[in-house]
Amino acid sequence: MKIGIALDLGTSGFRGQAVDLEKRKILATVLTARHPLPGANVMDHLTFAIEVGLDKAHSIIIDTVNQLIDRLGVPRENIVRLAVCGNPIQLSLFEEIEIRDLAYAGERKKKALGIVPPNRDAKVLPADKVRGLALAPNVDVFIPAAVKHEIGADALAMMVKSGLLEKEEIALVTDYGTNAEMALKIGDRIITGSCAAGPALEGQHIEFGMLAAPGAIHDLTEEKVGYRCLVLDSELNSTSGDLVDITSERVIEEGTAPIKGITGTGVIAILYEAMAANLIRLPHIKTPDSRLHLGPRVSFSEHDIVEAGKAIGAIRAGFVTLASEAGIELSDIKTAYMAGASGTYVNAAKALQIGLVPPGAEKIYQVGNTSLAMARDIVLDPERLWELQALARKLRANHCMFAESKVFEKAYLLELSLWGEGMPWEQYRRFSKFYNLPELIKPVQNAKIIKLYERDIPDLGYKGVAYIDSVGYPCCINFPGCTKCGTCIEKCPEKALSFSEDTDSVLVLRPDRCNGTACKRCEQNCPEKVFKFSMISFEAGKPVDN
Repeated sequence: MKIGIALDLGTSGFRGQAVDLEKRKILATVLTARHPLPGANVMDHLTFAIEVGLDKAHSIIIDTVNQLIDRLGVPRENIVRLAVCGNPIQLSLFEEIEIRDLAYAGERKKKALGIVPPNRDAKVLPADKVRGLALAPNVDVFIPAAVKHEIGADALAMMVKSGLLEKEEIALVTDYGTNAEMALKIGDRIITGSCAAGPALEGQHIEFGMLAAPGAIHDLTEEKVGYRCLVLDSELNSTSGDLVDITSERVIEEGTAPIKGITGTGVIAILYEAMAANLIRLPHIKTPDSRLHLGPRVSFSEHDIVEAGKAIGAIRAGFVTLASEAGIELSDIKTAYMAGASGTYVNAAKALQIGLVPPGAEKIYQVGNTSLAMARDIVLDPERLWELQALARKLRANHCMFAESKVFEKAYLLELSLWGEGMPWEQYRRFSKFYNLPELIKPVQNAKIIKLYERDIPDLGYKGVAYIDSVGYPCCINFPGCTKCGTCIEKCPEKALSFSEDTDSVLVLRPDRCNGTACKRCEQNCPEKVFKFSMISFEAGKPVDN
């Protein structure tokens, strides 16, 4: 049996499949619970790699890729191809090539630092050229092209796999995740963009948030006496959770599946239902304890509203910017495609009303995980790699860099004011008109929803799906002068730190749980000021005195 491995190196986690190349059938699927690098978004990962070192970031990612291949449970000697798909930052870290050019939008800054952008065209490498990859040296590794800067192979994948390129009407496709790639098609012209929407749409930076996994609330529906939580089961299918009173901890009726947390799509549903019930006046929750309850153990806070608003606002500012760039109104965008896990599991009608979809969209397609699907296509037919290369070259002339766009700057400022400061809608619209932004019309009420797949990964293979909860490998640290008071452990919001079981003089850090350089609460709260994040060696499982 000849086997191919397809990998989606996503910002919130990795997805992998083993494929029987002769029978063209999927054998197994493995999902990681989170990304192996510290941080919750691509900028966190990029900053970590620059500060700690590209070599260490690469090693952590490759360790996780090897871990994922192990969990697929196929004979390594039968693997002949591996294809990866993801954004330019993830693929550059995988390949271990220059990443600093991705950290700066300005050409003068890059020139001043002597940064020479590497070639990010499509390439095929032997496995022994990817340091640390535990495959036979002659296994072919396929790496697709990037369009420009923050638009990579995953963005190409969503355009191809969604069917956007064949559409004649004006249409927008968006990959709903922390990087929020989007492409607007107007006739033969395609304009691309990407905004750092933040991790809330993946269930991160939410108090009881989690990635799409068993036990996650992915939707909320109103019933006569309360709200029904819809939860993902062990096969990532929707099942009935508890019927709850969202104004208190009371469970009205127990469901068939336990509730562990809220995924990004659940965040959207909670916002929609609470706004419809007049329980939210941005950014406040109008309940006795200023929380929305999903039972006695899970709730949604005003802090969560602000975090969700950053993501929703970034995406809305993104398609406002693309419409302005194209010289069209939002009402002209009649078709929208939603890609990615969040784009699959979210209630599309609620997403439209909340602001995640252009308000004039009359048809909304939910198209699944297009990045993994494209990696699988390349494994089965390597010629697809060069087709994507041709598309990337065509699109480079029509890329809109949001970081340099005055339109995006103004649109996002309004969104932050709306979600975080409680700006009234009337004032929002007045400023929008003053800034000459495309008019934000009221959303279509009866849009047609076409859900192509029930799961973001339609075919899990005959072995089904397996999860890696502890992603990568923990590292041990020992700071001279540490009194072992445990303050850093107590203050860590993601429970990434613990004392070693071998000796209480050594701390253990799980990089996959750590929020990275954007957090550093461990360092800030150390009473003795001996905890230095920059001094962590990030050597897997090896106690190191720093």
